[in-house]
Amino acid sequence: MDQEINLCPRGDEEPSIFRGQVLLRLQDAVYERISRIRQRVTQSFVIVSVLFLVFWIATFLYWSFYFSYMPRTAFSFPVYYYFRTGCESPTSFLCSYPVANISLMRKNLHMLTFGQIYQISLHLEMPDSPANQQLGMFMIKSTCFSVDGGSVSSSSHTGSLLVSGSSSRFAMLRYRSDLLKYLEMLLLLPAFLGGVAEQTQMLEVELFSSYMNSPYDPATFVFIEIVSNKVQIYSSQLHIHAVFTGIRYFLFHFPLLSAVVGVFSNFIFLSLLLGLSYVRLLLTSAPDHLRTDGPLLNRESNMNSNHQEDGSDAASGTDEMLGLSQIVPTNLNQENPHLLFSNNTEVTKQTDRRSERNESAAA
Repeated sequence: MDQEINLCPRGDEEPSIFRGQVLLRLQDAVYERISRIRQRVTQSFVIVSVLFLVFWIATFLYWSFYFSYMPRTAFSFPVYYYFRTGCESPTSFLCSYPVANISLMRKNLHMLTFGQIYQISLHLEMPDSPANQQLGMFMIKSTCFSVDGGSVSSSSHTGSLLVSGSSSRFAMLRYRSDLLKYLEMLLLLPAFLGGVAEQTQMLEVELFSSYMNSPYDPATFVFIEIVSNKVQIYSSQLHIHAVFTGIRYFLFHFPLLSAVVGVFSNFIFLSLLLGLSYVRLLLTSAPDHLRTDGPLLNRESNMNSNHQEDGSDAASGTDEMLGLSQIVPTNLNQENPHLLFSNNTEVTKQTDRRSERNESAAA
């Protein structure tokens, strides 16, 4: 009865202990799961932050390259002509040809990029007057000069030849018949009366089709001369357009595609560089037992030699034990161990007697 009474509490305690162990295991599993999730979230946040930073660095590098490599696309300068009018000849309106100087410097810096090809053209806004119609063809001369006032030479496309930095082009108004003029006047009469439209023509004269500013003798201003003393001009503009080739052509005509390719290339390069740096850092900070360098190999060889020595020592020990087992007689009565002890004492006594006899004989 006492045993049954003592066993009953144990039976009640076993389910409670089992529940406690289950709860502890469940708590450990939940804690481990939460720690893993927290670690994954932290790692994901770090990776996303690093990738975002690398992306912005790649974008910054691309735009820095773009703005440093791409020159300005176009320039526009107003052209102001000067001439003499104090002449005695009644047949000419001007005593000298209209000339103008246009500076190619801004804040003591050259506006034309060295090695870049440019197209230089002159835009003339001229009235559709009888004087200009009777003028016919007229010449326009242009010359590029350096700082010291000397004429410069333009580099060719290949860069091995030098082309003259001056040009001569002709221009004239477009022909329109009297009937066409009357019809235009009737149709645009309200615009003409209101001042919205004017009877003008815009002439575009190409002065240089492929001008390249030389770094050894750069041009600082352009001299333009209109070879006619009867020309009538409302306004004039000098336009300089960059003619892109190669990579600059691709960057200018396909800006979105070039931006995607450039940013993606920089991103891949920076990511690869960062990954290699991280791997190198892991290898340099790895523990000694994970490295495969010289000290580990020496340690392994020493351990192998120690194992071999221990094996040889064990083998010699076993040999000695075997020899001793052969010396000890095997026909002893195992039921009387005191017999073995008595035999050993007798053997020792006999050896002592022999040694004493030998000592006395020697004396």
